[in-house]
Amino acid sequence: MNPHLITPLKHLRQLILGIPLDGQPESRANRLQTLRSFEPELEAFIEPVSPSSLPRLSTQIVINWAKSFFPFTNWLFKYRPEWIVGDLVAGLTVGMVVIPQGMAYAKLAELPVEFGLYGSFMAVSIYWLFATSKDITIGPVAVMSQLTGTIVSKAAVTLPEVPAHVVASSLAFVSGCILFALGFLRLGFVVDFIPAPAIAAFMTSSAINIIAGQIPTMLGISRRLDTRGPTYMVIIHTIQELPHASIEAIIGLTSLATLCGLKFILPRLSGRGAMRPKVMEVLVCLRSILVLLFYTLLAYLLTLQHPSSPPIAILGHISPGLTVIGPPQLDSKIISTFASSLPAVLIVLVIEHIAIAKSFARINHYTISPSQELIAIGISNIFGPFVGAYPVTGSFSRTALKSKAGVRTPLAGIITGSLVLLAIYALTGVFYYIPNAVISSVIIHAVTDLIVWPPTAYRTFWRVSITDGLLFLAGVCVAIFTNIEIGIYTTVLASLARLLFRFLPPPFLLRRHLQTSLTCAFQF
Repeated sequence: MNPHLITPLKHLRQLILGIPLDGQPESRANRLQTLRSFEPELEAFIEPVSPSSLPRLSTQIVINWAKSFFPFTNWLFKYRPEWIVGDLVAGLTVGMVVIPQGMAYAKLAELPVEFGLYGSFMAVSIYWLFATSKDITIGPVAVMSQLTGTIVSKAAVTLPEVPAHVVASSLAFVSGCILFALGFLRLGFVVDFIPAPAIAAFMTSSAINIIAGQIPTMLGISRRLDTRGPTYMVIIHTIQELPHASIEAIIGLTSLATLCGLKFILPRLSGRGAMRPKVMEVLVCLRSILVLLFYTLLAYLLTLQHPSSPPIAILGHISPGLTVIGPPQLDSKIISTFASSLPAVLIVLVIEHIAIAKSFARINHYTISPSQELIAIGISNIFGPFVGAYPVTGSFSRTALKSKAGVRTPLAGIITGSLVLLAIYALTGVFYYIPNAVISSVIIHAVTDLIVWPPTAYRTFWRVSITDGLLFLAGVCVAIFTNIEIGIYTTVLASLARLLFRFLPPPFLLRRHLQTSLTCAFQF
């Protein structure tokens, strides 16, 4: 370097680093004091605020804040007459689907089938008042019913004197209160921290668990099997009991084959011109209730010859009307039976509902408020137990059906609720002859939609990130070899751990290296 430039550069360095120009190094204390002198005071960032400059809490602000909790005020008073056709068709279609599914899921929850209808009626009758999604249908769902059944089975051991529906209703009420509080505090954004592989993992593993638990009933295996244990053990025990399958296996397998055939074969026939598209859509949408009615008639004819001892297992007597009306029973003993499972219940209620609502809002080009949706399902679960309902949340299959049927507003929920209420009071005599094997086949057919398919979806997780693939694989394996609750906790905790790892500060050695470098720079 040019020697004439060394002295000016040296003086410039001394001025910047606070070194005296006489060449003597400044003490460490003086350097720190010099650096502190450049730190701005806190008062420099704070501007004095007078009371008159603060925004005033006007009446309009309060009204708008209150209206945000009742989204129906944004569309009900602007309702157009041409919307009624879409809402009526969608409401009736979903109502005819939710009736067989509600009864089937109640069996999954270890409850009498009428309690599935109670939950279906009350949920859709309340949800529309607080909903921001026009498509989603709330009610009993497979995963939540499976969790409820596990909780009810455990409570039957510790509190045999407490009816199962009391425990389930208390679980719904407590869950609803917590969800309402989360929504009121506007904490709906927390769902965004749960990645798609975690959701896919617990949905897939739950579906596999449910299918494994329903196969013995569908095959008419009379021996009592523990279908609440680990999935792999349920599969092993079912295989061992296959020689004891009864004639009900014919009904169960043929009903399942009919459901699958109506779902997958009819659309192909329509594409070839063998059937009108509208007729095909009706048959596909109503396949569950059509199969249920056919096999109910068959069971009725078989039972006529042996009314005292039916040759196949049927549902039996169902009490008409709303038989359980009143506040849920809440005490420390009942709450203690499900306290340990409450986090898993909340995770399922929140994730399943918000994920479905966001998905269909994106498809149909509108937005939802996750926090308001928490309030909606919270209130639905708070008031549902007053008629005996157990925990409810959004249903993927019924939401897809409702969207495809051309729903225009959440008002379609009233139509669905009215149809379910009619079934509760007028059709319980028909439900008497429904075969248990057909109920199991309806459940198996319904939960197959929860399995992540086709296999290309699995490859997508691995291509996006190795951690996504490992997260999905770990969630499914843990749930299959333990239970659904542990699988849910595993996926959620692994997701949070991955999120925290991404925001961690640099490792210790890197921080030490940076500190050493800065110290050397100041000493230089």
